[in-house]
Amino acid sequence: MGEQKVTLATEGKELQDFVRRVLRDLEALEYMIENDWFEKDICRIGAEQEMFLIETDTYRPAPVAMETLELMKRYPWVETELAKFNLEIGLSPRDLKGRAFSEMYDENVERLKKIKEKIRALDATLILCGILPTLRKHDLAMHNLTPKKRYKALMDALNAQRLGDAYELRLRGIDELLVKHDSPLLEACNTSFQVHLQVHPSRFVKLYNIAQALAGPVMAIGANSPIVFGKRLWHESRIALFQQSIDTRASSEHLRQRSPRVQFGEGWLEGSILEIYRDDLARFRALLAADRKENSLALIKQGKVPRLRALQVFNSTVYRWNRPCYGVSANGKPHLRIENRVLPAGPTVLDEMANAAFWVGCMLGMAAEVDDIRKYLGWEDVRDNFGKAAQFGIDSSFNWFNETKVGACELVLKELLPLARKGLESHGIDPADIDRFLGIIEERARKHMNGARWQLRAYTHLLGEVTRDEALTVLTATIWKNQQLEMPVHNWPMPDPDDLEDYLPSELKVEEFMATDLITVHVDDPIELVARIMDWRRIRHMPVEDTRGKLVGLITSRLLLRHFSKAHELNAAKNVTAGDIMVKDPVTIAPEASIIDAMNLMRTHRIGSLPVVTNGELIGIITEMDFLRITARLLERIGHKRKKKQQRGEGE
Repeated sequence: MGEQKVTLATEGKELQDFVRRVLRDLEALEYMIENDWFEKDICRIGAEQEMFLIETDTYRPAPVAMETLELMKRYPWVETELAKFNLEIGLSPRDLKGRAFSEMYDENVERLKKIKEKIRALDATLILCGILPTLRKHDLAMHNLTPKKRYKALMDALNAQRLGDAYELRLRGIDELLVKHDSPLLEACNTSFQVHLQVHPSRFVKLYNIAQALAGPVMAIGANSPIVFGKRLWHESRIALFQQSIDTRASSEHLRQRSPRVQFGEGWLEGSILEIYRDDLARFRALLAADRKENSLALIKQGKVPRLRALQVFNSTVYRWNRPCYGVSANGKPHLRIENRVLPAGPTVLDEMANAAFWVGCMLGMAAEVDDIRKYLGWEDVRDNFGKAAQFGIDSSFNWFNETKVGACELVLKELLPLARKGLESHGIDPADIDRFLGIIEERARKHMNGARWQLRAYTHLLGEVTRDEALTVLTATIWKNQQLEMPVHNWPMPDPDDLEDYLPSELKVEEFMATDLITVHVDDPIELVARIMDWRRIRHMPVEDTRGKLVGLITSRLLLRHFSKAHELNAAKNVTAGDIMVKDPVTIAPEASIIDAMNLMRTHRIGSLPVVTNGELIGIITEMDFLRITARLLERIGHKRKKKQQRGEGE
């Protein structure tokens, strides 16, 4: 779950000392591999569960991680994450045999239940999803950074290496997201279910390459992260969002290639795990240094197994989707693991364990049947598959063995599920466990329905009936309720807006409700064009902006009417422009203001619209029609609630 005792790796002697310790750790690791110090003839699995904490009444992020940790201080398996609304739990490593997956499932459910029980006192609960639909950009301000030394040091280190003026998100799916942010806390948008598979050094290269080949198909069938800030983007938006959220690079005029710290890889692994660590150390500067110092080579000479703390801290700041891990088992012997970071959190614990069993089974099954995956797949195809799976999920078409093209569901049903079954059987996994968890994957593929596709369909359906914020709230509430039932996502019904009895729009921020697809005009546009556009688009309030997007005025339908009613009095030769009739200093509002503030401002000034402005830049508009829609929905909800009460009374 990560080394917490770290410090910022500043320039000078401290940084040099830490890098030397990483190099010593690499030498120690090489010595242990060459001299066969590692555990043999045993295979274990483990996992880490990340989650969002949310308010019980609004389903929005609840920044109560530190309070939760205090309530859970008896339990060492729960730990903080980057943001105050995230937590992580570690699941016990267990031998891969018998009912290992059911046991891990039961442990996860029980641990999540304990957290839920404790945080009721905080008016909070937890939810499992790759990206929380109700998460807002302002939730990712630095005041929500978990107050721990490690996280502050990581933020400072990334900011120090940033070449551009901001972090940027650029994603296009059904919708498009183009937004800047001032900190790497955007990373907190993502939560995952990270599965670990213990691997002997002699098999590491083979299995790591197989993990790379499987990353695309496994992600496609398990995708669960399609919505960011109300935008429908990639099926597994975590992939691009994580890379871009901490990407310190900037575009330039030259063709120099710089690697992002979040990456899939640059090619097949050839010789040993050491290649990965060496490549990362060559490409990336150290961000953090371990507080606890260890002379790993001195320990090796004493016949003792080192923890390789420096190497582990460095490895924790390079985010490969299949990450190599070193550890020391309870028996004191070292081991290596492949950590699968591709899988998202949710939609249910049952779905997560199905994903884990499928991945582990495919890994072992393919290793038994394929001597070297590089003979059957080109690296370019594997990398392309990974990118396509992130974008299109279960709808992807993959480049597969012998240069064939195959759809995700067909590949899963015809090739990968039989492989996974053989792989699990070869390690003595209980047949009932195999049927239970692989059966979920099979039904997903047959019904062509996973978490991402369900969210996209559900959200699109809701947008046709209610406002964006209400749609996101209903969607999140439905996900949470289905998780309590532990119903696999392929069986979830579509949500109904009236399923959510209590919706609190009064707590909305302007930025959550404003229109952002704006039609605007410029100061020197002829008034005839302004009038036509307002007529064509049925717009009553037209913002006027300059060429840099700065708001300079506002034209209303009343101003237009006044102008044309007096047109006969004006000099016909005069060319009237938008700048001639616009209100030059319109009343505006900030995006972080509440809609109650907006309503009061409009009522005080007796106006029908408010341009939304940040630092003079026009970013949205909110109008009286928006408030009519809110009011209508509230009246509908009140009527629906009253009707349900009457029906319950009649039933009694």
